[in-house]
Amino acid sequence: MDSDFNFDYSGVDYSNYIAENATSEEVHLYRVRPICSGEVMCMLLLAVNAFICVLGIVGNGVVIWIAGFKMKKSVNTTWYLSLAMSDFIFCASLPVNTIYMATADWIFGHFMCKFSSFVMFLNMFSSIFLLVVISMDRCVSVMFPVWAQNQRTISKAWVMVILAWVLATALNAPSVIYREVQEHLGVRRCLNNYTTSEYSHGTVATTRFVLGFIVPFLIIIFCYSIIIFKLKSNQMAKSTKPFKVMTALIITFFLCWLPYHTFVLVELNRSLPNDVMELGLKIGTVTASVNSFLNPILYVFMGNDFRRKFKSSILSKVENAMGEEGRTLSRYLSRSSSMDARASTHI
Repeated sequence: MDSDFNFDYSGVDYSNYIAENATSEEVHLYRVRPICSGEVMCMLLLAVNAFICVLGIVGNGVVIWIAGFKMKKSVNTTWYLSLAMSDFIFCASLPVNTIYMATADWIFGHFMCKFSSFVMFLNMFSSIFLLVVISMDRCVSVMFPVWAQNQRTISKAWVMVILAWVLATALNAPSVIYREVQEHLGVRRCLNNYTTSEYSHGTVATTRFVLGFIVPFLIIIFCYSIIIFKLKSNQMAKSTKPFKVMTALIITFFLCWLPYHTFVLVELNRSLPNDVMELGLKIGTVTASVNSFLNPILYVFMGNDFRRKFKSSILSKVENAMGEEGRTLSRYLSRSSSMDARASTHI
């Protein structure tokens, strides 16, 4: 994670310090703490992180199993399978960061320091890019139903998924370049070293905010505006039901990631005390993590006929919620195709 629960962007090389000459206060400050040192907020965030990790792995694992092996392959299951895979990988890496938060000592080595940050932002970029792709897919399906009926294929969906992941990986390069382990007085820190360039910190933070947050949401809002206008103009308001899951996913992503981006941008101006920024970044990173375990819950509970699905098994609820969107969208495409066909015979 960008802060990894350790607010330090200075990139100071602690190896230049001589531990033998350190004062007792320095030794006390940098020594390995017991778990959270009894800090209430730290203990709370630790519990939340563990909760997210367990539910995220189980929930996304169930979605992967159902979308990948139990359901009939479709464009919609391809989208949700890809989102679940992204969230599952992130949740599987959370134990490493949870232990670091608890002990304040990075014991996992140089590779994992880079990898843990890489996984977090891979999840962020891939999730939002996939949401953009899905929004564009919905928009095209509504605007050009006949074309979409013939051209929306699983193979093309996987091409778009792969492109989203490749772009997310490319934009995630700073996680590998700037992340490193530094040691002082026997305590190891996994942090970002932005001292190689005066503008590197600001460039990385701004790029993540613009390309991983603002621009995707503008595209999504544009697509949904077209969808709403088209549905209302065709007096097919009932057909908005297939978009409930996607709308919930987008709103959840926005709310979960907004605190993190806000504190990172505020940190660039150094306008708040370090202890306030440290707490803000801790809360922001945990809030961002919440998004990865909420998605499977949204798949289950945002479909039609909630009461009936709530009484059925968990596997059936997930499968019905995802399959329902595909069935309803297919009915809409078929209906629109027949309407367009009839219109063309009248010309």
